[in-house]
Amino acid sequence: MLKVKENIYVKTASEIQAIRESGLILSKLHGELSKRVQAGVKTLDLDAFAEEYIVSNGAKPSFKGYRNFPATLCISVNSVVVHGIPNHYSLKDGDIISIDCGVYYNGFHADSAYTYKVGTVSTDAQKLMDETYTSLIKGIAKCKAGNRVGDISAEIQRYSESFGYGIVRELVGHGVGRNLHEAPEVPNFGKPGKGPKLMEGMVIAIEPMVTMGKRTVKQEKDGWTIKTVDGLPAAHFEHTVAIVDGKPEALTSFDYIVESQKVNYNG
Repeated sequence: MLKVKENIYVKTASEIQAIRESGLILSKLHGELSKRVQAGVKTLDLDAFAEEYIVSNGAKPSFKGYRNFPATLCISVNSVVVHGIPNHYSLKDGDIISIDCGVYYNGFHADSAYTYKVGTVSTDAQKLMDETYTSLIKGIAKCKAGNRVGDISAEIQRYSESFGYGIVRELVGHGVGRNLHEAPEVPNFGKPGKGPKLMEGMVIAIEPMVTMGKRTVKQEKDGWTIKTVDGLPAAHFEHTVAIVDGKPEALTSFDYIVESQKVNYNG
């Protein structure tokens, strides 16, 4: 691991492989969670399953205890954008829920989020999910050596705002490695050619947080839960991405979700 300017750490091939291994556990967990996201299930039960799964694979939950966060998963339902705390809420048909999770294995973290639908959701909610996912893929495509963080940010903003959606500005993506959150910050809005330069060996979490209505959000009294001010739904997708041979490589995957639910956001 080499430290470059602005406290950004670039990873060696072996360190990227370690993050890839963390990402594999996390990706398989998302596949298992996708089978359990259904009406009547309590978010607290999803959290308990996730913790047991991670520990049984010889890893640790990245989130639990992080700045005193009380759970393994962030589960954010409908108008909750991110950082929702699992509780006794029972999922209902038509809900959309972001499940964000981190796995710490062999000294390195991986971080990934996916927005699931519960039963049948509205056409508007499905479109929000589809386009937020697409914005993630478009952002990842800009994650190339020689580009700037702003190239990722601007592409996510351009695409999402073309549908009239809001881009949350108070929360950003980030570097990932030995620490869950490292430099650089990766906003979902910005200007091309601006921000830190992307280089070989960098590992970042790219995570669009997109609202159906206005972009303004508020924090609940629990100190964690972030909700839309207008009460409209939000979607959130995230991959941990490395720059390998100058190009982006996702170290987390949604393939296990696709396999278990036959959901394919590529069309």
